[in-house]
Amino acid sequence: MFELAIIWEWLGFAVRWLHVITGIAWIGSSFYFIALDLGLRQTPSLPVGAHGEEWQVHGGGFYHIQKYMVAPELMPEHLTWFKWESYMTWLSGVALLMVVYWAGAELYLIDIAKADLAVWQAILVSAGSLTIGWLVYDFLCKSGLGERPTLLMVLLFVLLMVMAYGYNQVFTGRATMLHLGAFTATIMTANVFFIIIPNQRIVVKDLQEGRTPDPKYGKIAKLRSTHNNYLTLPVIFLMLSNHYPLAFASPFNWLIAGLVFLMGVTIRHYFNTKHARKGNPTWTWAATAILFILIMWLSTRPLYQDVETAEALPLTSTEQVFASAAGFEDVQDIVLGRCSMCHAREPFYDGINRPPKGVLLETTKDITKAAKLIYIQAGVTTAMPPANVMFIEESERKQIVRWYRASIAKLPARLAGQ
Repeated sequence: MFELAIIWEWLGFAVRWLHVITGIAWIGSSFYFIALDLGLRQTPSLPVGAHGEEWQVHGGGFYHIQKYMVAPELMPEHLTWFKWESYMTWLSGVALLMVVYWAGAELYLIDIAKADLAVWQAILVSAGSLTIGWLVYDFLCKSGLGERPTLLMVLLFVLLMVMAYGYNQVFTGRATMLHLGAFTATIMTANVFFIIIPNQRIVVKDLQEGRTPDPKYGKIAKLRSTHNNYLTLPVIFLMLSNHYPLAFASPFNWLIAGLVFLMGVTIRHYFNTKHARKGNPTWTWAATAILFILIMWLSTRPLYQDVETAEALPLTSTEQVFASAAGFEDVQDIVLGRCSMCHAREPFYDGINRPPKGVLLETTKDITKAAKLIYIQAGVTTAMPPANVMFIEESERKQIVRWYRASIAKLPARLAGQ
């Protein structure tokens, strides 16, 4: 029979797989339609009401596409709606947030050195914060700022920076970057669900009932779609950042996130300008390179507390269970001897400058906090050490397995899979 920890690990993998697949579909269609929209040409042969057209070639055939800025004179029999890519990306992302960060709050979400939150408190902050961005952003868009798109984008950037700083005051660095990405993605999906699709439905209903659609609905939807286009690349960076401690484990991770948002603007400005045939703004590549150099510089600032400070941090109730379980002292010796030369605040293994994935294994708290990772990576599987460069014995892996199973036998069922 499968253990809860193994089932939970595979569940996380499956949900992550779904999230990536749906994300590819959403981002792909978003980028395609922005490029298509910018590349439309106005020709004398356009039908009445058409704004532009584009000829494209792909897969051995030619495509002739025409866009109506408001709507065609007659309602077509069939319409393809692009919405579920966005909805499923967000839903699968929230599911992944629950599986990894809520169920594993003590390991991935809560940093007691910043805020000693109970698990329920951390989850409440996590869930509640995701709605704030949409409410503030939507208010700004519906105000007079909707007619001043550049100022609106600046205020959105300020909102994102405030949230980045705020997240970093209460959550782990990994959770800070992930939540900022989820915060931004929530705004993007809400744009689709609450504005873009409803506005398109209003236009369709007007056509079906013989009324002339109001062009304002298309204008509003296009503004939100453009915002989504500029936010996409930073969201991808933030979602990938949890694999790179140089991004998330820096005390300046919130500033790094801000620079990434600016990089998203410079990169998309280049491609959007090119697709619109309005020039070749190569200066954006120099700006992007400078921003990335600043990010690399910030990432080299001090990352971790010293060992003495870390040892003084109290253990959570779950960590105390792992520390008191039979075999912990032996496992601690194994981890210190086989793993801590890389997973240290100052690694001393040749070629390793930062602890891989930001995982630290020097103190009792470090080891008990990473108990499940140790069990999966070095007990059940042979993923760690890579290529078994530290020659961990099979008997030592069995000791890790016995210790972990002895520990979870003492934990409530709701915590056993963490």
